[in-house]
Amino acid sequence: MKKAKVSIVKVEDYNSEEIYTALKRNLSLLGGLENIIKPRSKVFVKINHLSPPSSPDDVIVTHPYFTKEVLRLLLELNLEITVGDDVQSKEKDGFLLSGYRKVCNDLGVRLINLKQRGFREVICNGQILKKVLISPLLHEADYILNLPKLKTHSLTMFTGAVKNMFGIIPHGLRLDYHRLYKQSDVFSQMLVDIFSYARPHLTIMDAIVAMEGEGPSGGSPKRVGLILASQDSVAVDAVASKIVDFNPMNIFTTQNAHERGLGTGEIDKIDILGEDISAVEVRNFKHSAVAIGFIKRKIPWFLHGFIQGQLTLTPKITINKCTLCMECVDICPKGAAKLDGDLVWIDRSLCIHCMCCHEVCRFQAIKLRQRPLGRISREVNEFFRKAKYLFS
Repeated sequence: MKKAKVSIVKVEDYNSEEIYTALKRNLSLLGGLENIIKPRSKVFVKINHLSPPSSPDDVIVTHPYFTKEVLRLLLELNLEITVGDDVQSKEKDGFLLSGYRKVCNDLGVRLINLKQRGFREVICNGQILKKVLISPLLHEADYILNLPKLKTHSLTMFTGAVKNMFGIIPHGLRLDYHRLYKQSDVFSQMLVDIFSYARPHLTIMDAIVAMEGEGPSGGSPKRVGLILASQDSVAVDAVASKIVDFNPMNIFTTQNAHERGLGTGEIDKIDILGEDISAVEVRNFKHSAVAIGFIKRKIPWFLHGFIQGQLTLTPKITINKCTLCMECVDICPKGAAKLDGDLVWIDRSLCIHCMCCHEVCRFQAIKLRQRPLGRISREVNEFFRKAKYLFS
């Protein structure tokens, strides 16, 4: 069986020429961009542009300078390019703050908020979803190019190539799915259902500066200094998660996609090109507090409910950081985030632990709390992670 190929190239920072050179090497290791995407074709570029809009310095979005250099390479093939994501914003143009509007205007590339074109219902035939609403831009394109950002995630542990395709469905539907599929493994199956319908032809991951801790928006910047590329999105996630000290098959999206034959999730079945993975691993990368959720697989099924409850994270407002922007109130699918006078608070009796409020907060005003057993389990897990490197 032919192995999946993932190229890894070092990049120090978001210097344009350095990124451009690194991307050329990434793609040459895969056989060249022109052998993956035919010249004069239509390409849809899916960026990671989390709502609401944020500055690229917050490492929430795929960095616009990274995307700019990818677009330069695409333009050399005379491609018809559309860059997009579904962005919920109170501003008229949700792409201004991130710098994407300027980048795309400078290059003469079309940038579109997916909701402006509407969505089309399609048959999904997934494990969870049988039908789903998808942006028609994907159907109009000859190729889908996926540009995820390497980040941790407080529900799925890790977010990369597979989860980035969640943005091709409407914002309101994403909220509904958070409400309906609260457990991380079930939520991840749903993500893979969407990914299975719109598998990218090429994935290039921005892992120059990643997000660690409680991502995808409340974590902290962490320099990784890499660009990863592959025609196999699942393999990109597997390699990227391995680099930041996850067992790739403990990431539910990777495991599920691998088992469904949508890509390769096992490291020993991936041909890694460029940098040696052992030489670029980040040993002190902070994981989310839910990163031990995989222990559910190792315990009797009748204890799953109890363990899930102990691992569950509960959001809490940090009053002195709250700006009363109301984004958490607007996004909460159950109305658990409430405004009381000049204070926002979380009603625990209504909270379904979907993490939407945490995901949307740009000011790190929402902290995630865990029950005592969950905290102890996390501390034990961290101890063994550190011990592994200490004695290796």
